[in-house]
Amino acid sequence: MVPHRVAVLALPGVLPIDLGIPTQIFNPRPSTPYRLTVCGATRGSVTTSTGFTVGTTAGLSALARADTIIVPGYDDYRRPPAPEVTAALRRAFGRGARIASICTGAFALAAAGLLDGRTVTTHWASADDLERLHPRLRVDRNVLYIDDGRLLTSAGVTAGIDLCLYLVRKDLGAAVANEIARELVAAPHRDGGQAQFIDRSLPAATAHTLAGTRDWALRHLDEALPLDVLARHARVSPRTLVRMWRQETGVSPHQWLLTARVGHARELLEVTTLSIEQIAARSGLGSGTNLRARFRDAVGTTPTAYRRAFRATGDAA
Repeated sequence: MVPHRVAVLALPGVLPIDLGIPTQIFNPRPSTPYRLTVCGATRGSVTTSTGFTVGTTAGLSALARADTIIVPGYDDYRRPPAPEVTAALRRAFGRGARIASICTGAFALAAAGLLDGRTVTTHWASADDLERLHPRLRVDRNVLYIDDGRLLTSAGVTAGIDLCLYLVRKDLGAAVANEIARELVAAPHRDGGQAQFIDRSLPAATAHTLAGTRDWALRHLDEALPLDVLARHARVSPRTLVRMWRQETGVSPHQWLLTARVGHARELLEVTTLSIEQIAARSGLGSGTNLRARFRDAVGTTPTAYRRAFRATGDAA
């Protein structure tokens, strides 16, 4: 595989969880071409927002070599980064690098002038500040992330997982992205992008979650999964199931299952030689006609065209 160089730019006051997300997802694996570098304004160490320090293996020169640059959130985002940082980001974008931000990392991209005239997103609590400080951009508060070509922005904290998995899916296909999601014990099916934004939801604090039921549902997508079956597995009433499901995922059980089934169909199209009808049955979409309709709505192309574009090397019957 041709190496794909990923530079994660840790600015002073970097949020530890935002830094950990891309370093975990783009950590080199046998199935991926990623070569990861954590860099700072200078080589050495960076103090995080919680006071401990992390080492950086490179300075801003890493941005000049990177294919993808990711800027995690940082706490003093109202103050522009050092001029050499914004200049390095502008040069990297000018030569064709893909640049993404997590949470308040969008403020660094905005300070570099890269977001002027664009619709972007950031953590909901910082959205007003971003629009006030950078009036030439528009903030969409109701999405997990936005793909605007070579510039991508995400909402706060765990939306960074969605964004990074989305980048892996764009680069390598659904099968590899799903493999990494399983490793992270993260939902692999919260799709987004220019044509398919997903509303953000703030989960209610509760000791009882439906994570186990969602994991079980992913293993039984080929079966009918009506509300009463899901509720019985979760040991709650159907009404409670719907309420909790929306609180925890931002969508209804029906929409979540539909997205999961389309995602499973994508993976089967990549790694098997199954027919469209067989994939429809295995993914729980029923018929080839329904699969084609749902696939076009969610992905914007046909299953056949998707298979041609993302066919994995080596068939698995």
